[in-house]
Amino acid sequence: MPAVKPISRDEFARRRRQLMKAMGRDSIAILPAAPVRVRNNDVEYAFRQDSDFQYLTGFREPESVSVFVPGREQGEYVLFVRDRDPVRETWDGRRAGPEGAVSDFGADCAFPIADIDEILPGLMENRAKVFYTVGADRDFDQRVVGWVNGLRASARHGRHPPHEIVALEHVLHDMRLYKSRAEIELMRESARIAARAHVRAMRFCRPGLHEYQVMAEILHEFMRSRADISYQPIVGGGENGCILHYTENSAVLNDGELLLIDAGCEYEYYASDITRTFPINGRFTPEQRALYEVVLEANLAAIAAVKPGHHWNQPHEAAVHALTAGMVRLGLLKGKVAALVKAEAYRDFYMHRTGHWLGMDVHDVGDYKVGDVWRVLEPGMVLTIEPGLYIPPRCRSVPKRFRGLGIRIEDDVLVTRDGRSVLTADVPKQPDELEALMAVA
Repeated sequence: MPAVKPISRDEFARRRRQLMKAMGRDSIAILPAAPVRVRNNDVEYAFRQDSDFQYLTGFREPESVSVFVPGREQGEYVLFVRDRDPVRETWDGRRAGPEGAVSDFGADCAFPIADIDEILPGLMENRAKVFYTVGADRDFDQRVVGWVNGLRASARHGRHPPHEIVALEHVLHDMRLYKSRAEIELMRESARIAARAHVRAMRFCRPGLHEYQVMAEILHEFMRSRADISYQPIVGGGENGCILHYTENSAVLNDGELLLIDAGCEYEYYASDITRTFPINGRFTPEQRALYEVVLEANLAAIAAVKPGHHWNQPHEAAVHALTAGMVRLGLLKGKVAALVKAEAYRDFYMHRTGHWLGMDVHDVGDYKVGDVWRVLEPGMVLTIEPGLYIPPRCRSVPKRFRGLGIRIEDDVLVTRDGRSVLTADVPKQPDELEALMAVA
């Protein structure tokens, strides 16, 4: 199968045009790249570009600033980037430089980042609004305020400063919520890679291994497909599956227990997010299967509620109802299902939401409500569906045979014109399928 193409220059340009149209001609937008972050002493974390910056530019270098100036005759899209430097490039890798920013990344004009204090205030002059995300980079916040104040101090000389700072993310994040055809193909590929990793982990798993050995199989599958983790993987055996953000991944996997794996990858800046729970020895006990089938029922009910015209919370409502009804059947809760749902009795065993937006960030941007009303699902949106049940090991209110079981089943779902598409369907989740897969291994 041919490799999925990255986002094209034409699409980046279309995004910039859409943003500037929304901004209006009396404005300017300023967006800095992600900073380089130190891991310890003089060792840096691998650089990963800011998602908003990447979304608009495709430029993957640090120490850069993108500027968008609607209607500017000399060019609306300006990049400030590092100069070419043969010595630093020998140590740290190639740089595009101002020339490459224009020729390879579509900037109308580009300048050395060292000149930004001299040039950028002039671009801001006579612009009524500055679109900027305050609080993302506090050091850069101070620079933006300094440029504005400098123009205000020069107002008596006829320079006109901006009089309003507008939240750039309100416009930009709404754009990012709707995925283009190219973005959807990248997300499908990210899901395919992560699916292969989960299947590989299932085939590899057996009693006596450590959680980190299973994680190594997942990471190997990611890296061999030129993908990285989209978040720190969760590989929790037994009781560890009840810890929602368990990342120690160090315990021995015991015969007769379940293994919960929550792991997704990032491919060309687009994330996947998958959770599966399965028996370490390849065979569910009756209690494990019974609880698992309740979570699976909730997963399927929530996925069925994903379609255009439904609002954001309807999948969660479907999952909560299915989980509550299932817990009543198993004796974990007692009472009428509707009353238990209204009282949120399920929260002792299901304490998180059923999903989140997915895209360039694993917890992607976009409002869940418009005003006080749940957002309506529309084609091009991608969300996760991840119901679960977590029975604390020392929970005296439930039968002992269910204690210490943690189960979550998570899929990535695209809203389509006629319903939905499950991007992560390549990973088995029916209990018989899971047992058959592990038996072959």
